[in-house]
Amino acid sequence: MEVKTMKKLLTNTDSRRNKFNEQFNRSVRYYFNKNDITNRNNGESRVNPKGSDDPLRQADNRVSNNFHQLLVDQEAGYLATTPPSVDVEDDGLNDQIKTTLGDNFGLRLNQLVVDAANAGVAWAHYWVDRDGQFRYGIVPPDQITPIYSSDLDRKLLALRRTYSQLDPKTGKYYKIHEYWTDKDCTFFKSEKPDYTDLEELPGRFNVYDITTNADIGAGNVMAHQFGRIPFIAFPKNKYQRPELYKYKGLIDVYDDVYNGFVNDVDDIQQVILVLTNYGGTDLAEFMKALKQDHAIKMDSVGTGDKSGVDKLTIDIPVEARKTLLESTKADIFVHGQGIDPTKFEASNASGTAIKMLYSHLELKAANTQAYFTDALNELVRAIMRWSKASDPDGRKIEQTWSRASIHNNLEEAQTISQVAQYSSDEAIAKANPIVEDWQQELRDRQDDIVKHDGYANPDALHDVDGEDDDET
Repeated sequence: MEVKTMKKLLTNTDSRRNKFNEQFNRSVRYYFNKNDITNRNNGESRVNPKGSDDPLRQADNRVSNNFHQLLVDQEAGYLATTPPSVDVEDDGLNDQIKTTLGDNFGLRLNQLVVDAANAGVAWAHYWVDRDGQFRYGIVPPDQITPIYSSDLDRKLLALRRTYSQLDPKTGKYYKIHEYWTDKDCTFFKSEKPDYTDLEELPGRFNVYDITTNADIGAGNVMAHQFGRIPFIAFPKNKYQRPELYKYKGLIDVYDDVYNGFVNDVDDIQQVILVLTNYGGTDLAEFMKALKQDHAIKMDSVGTGDKSGVDKLTIDIPVEARKTLLESTKADIFVHGQGIDPTKFEASNASGTAIKMLYSHLELKAANTQAYFTDALNELVRAIMRWSKASDPDGRKIEQTWSRASIHNNLEEAQTISQVAQYSSDEAIAKANPIVEDWQQELRDRQDDIVKHDGYANPDALHDVDGEDDDET
């Protein structure tokens, strides 16, 4: 792509990118407990009992309540603590996919859930390193601006990635702009916001003549062989809308009432005395007499005189504020589809009661899983194409997701024992509450039977894919 064309593309996508980043940055601020109530303190929660010039209202406490992070991390922990197992009906390929996804696949999936909750969509990027190994990583959502087709398929036609980088020679930051297509990536750089200084970024890659394998210099275009743009979107919902906007207003109301309550508690300690016809002129003398003699001198003019000492205090509507805080907090967890940890009562609850407790969180997590399943399938197919597996685009992929929640294991085990004789080994292994990797569980069972009988009984064993072995 030429510089002139790239400049036009950057300009045309800036408004959409800026709007997206504004929403994402607001969600991130709330995730890090920097709610709007703390804007005056640059995002810092601060107790300030003497922050106002009003003699009756001196307190100006600004403490934010971190409901957003709690709700986001609840879903991420519930959905992604145990990463889903992937089955492509080939044991060797299953192991290769698991190895390629890596030991930290669960952590990366957790990060994708958090990014999607804050931005509405998360992004993963994959590539092949110099050693020929497949790699993938999580890209911050505020770096990505996708360009989709306008038809119903919404195919990803191109992708803009913009991020800052420090120039060690000048000590200044400049912007790098990547333009990705299904064939290559072109790199540009700029420092000015209007892109008048936009130029190609040379020296990014070495360019070789494929006929002579000679190094012909450095270029700013990197070709790839993926046949598609190597970025995968993990949307949070249909409209790619951040979770914060479901309940931001409720959090702001809670912060406002909560801090008003704290301010009143501080201000109620400030008692202002109103003196009428005080028989003196020195307030220091008045305070000394009040402290030592517990009496003060007043000038009275006779019957009906209003001479004396009154005090100005603040009345706190405790019950009204307590009720408002409780109802607002309950609404936050209802609209955020989470679980209020202060409402959880430990007991020997049945499986049905536990499911009811998690019902709202499960509904939200199931919706996220539905959108993440397609994205994860795309990542798995990219791994299969890299490994040159047969029919990577048409092969069936089965994902088994688990939930990190409280279970009544005894009840679940009893249910499994009652249906065991009518179920396959695969179904039992998947439903077993103490099993994390059902495929490994089946292999372990086969090994145990072989050790016990000295040979594999074909009538008692099943393949890992759940199909019976053929009798020999």
